[in-house]
Amino acid sequence: MTQETGLLIIGAIALLYAAFARRLTTSVLTGPMLFLILGWLLAEMNVFQLGGAEKALHILAEITLVIVLFSDASIIDIGALRRRHVWPQRTLLLGLPLAMLLGTLVGIVLLPDWPYWEVALVAAILAPTDAALGQAVVTNPAVPRRVRRALDVESGVNDGLTLPAVLLFGGLSVGELHQVQDQNWLLFTVWQIGFGICIGAALGWGGGRCLAWARNRGFSAAGYEGIALIALAGLCYLISDIAGGNGFLAAFAGGAGFGATQDSRDHQLREFMDSEGTILTLGTFLLIGLALVPRAVDAISTPVLCLIGASLFVVRPVAIWLSLIGTDASGPVRLFIGWFGPRGLATVLFALLIVDQIESLPHREVIVAIATLTALASALLHGATAAIAARRFGPRLDGAE
Repeated sequence: MTQETGLLIIGAIALLYAAFARRLTTSVLTGPMLFLILGWLLAEMNVFQLGGAEKALHILAEITLVIVLFSDASIIDIGALRRRHVWPQRTLLLGLPLAMLLGTLVGIVLLPDWPYWEVALVAAILAPTDAALGQAVVTNPAVPRRVRRALDVESGVNDGLTLPAVLLFGGLSVGELHQVQDQNWLLFTVWQIGFGICIGAALGWGGGRCLAWARNRGFSAAGYEGIALIALAGLCYLISDIAGGNGFLAAFAGGAGFGATQDSRDHQLREFMDSEGTILTLGTFLLIGLALVPRAVDAISTPVLCLIGASLFVVRPVAIWLSLIGTDASGPVRLFIGWFGPRGLATVLFALLIVDQIESLPHREVIVAIATLTALASALLHGATAAIAARRFGPRLDGAE
């Protein structure tokens, strides 16, 4: 099969997906699952050169991560989150750290030869969730609105909250290998995190104020806000990177600063994420299947499979259950929220980010394989159960409205 035929297949699948997208939301097949498997099949048929696919993946992954972090942060209403959304507060402030802690403890047992900080790094990479893999739950009116909102808010915020931990544990992993430079690595990582956040927040707030000023005077139009979103996200990343901060954290902080200046964040910015953002996300899943899944499958081992299973079936559900103790969330609600925390784009992109930045990590290839296989398993399991669970169990979540 030639590359032209492969591109023809991708184009045809994309067209069919767009044509039947609404019907697919009620089926066991999701967009990320479809494009991930499509990429894997094309890789097995040797349609494309894997070297070229890997280069394309790294470029698209960085662009997608910058825009997703900025966009997710820009639609967060901090005031409403503090006042009304008790469940997301608990899952983010308690559940997320608990997931990292439990994941680290499980990893120490399953990967006894690994350095502790590297195990903690893997736990942090596997912590963020991706609502795109369970979209049938987030958008299905059969599921109580409060449950959907809790899942949606959590998945939009936890990737940005997890990133500092990923960078910190990555830096400490390297410091553990070169103990004389422990303090230098720690200071460098903390500087990157703090400086990136400060630069991003300032640029995002300033850019948002400029855009609001132009719109109020009739110089701009709402339909062009997507362009401003991309441009401002790119500026936050590039300026922070040039100045010595972390560009990805700057993008997240920039999105939060930008969102604080906007009155219509829930409408226009959501529209952007549902269109242009979806294209980038599905394209990245395609390249993950094409470039990473075949190599990750070859790296399967019993400890890796046990770690992935524990992450999906034990770590996240237990962390969420414990974090919601003392709230009005019933047992079924806790189980539902705990299960529908699929691992996807952020998990794989964080793994790629950290191995690109820190070449001396001793288990860098295995880390990418674990992240890739977790996303693959999550795409299949959560994607296949999302529509069914929303229909059959959503109406039974009493008291969640």
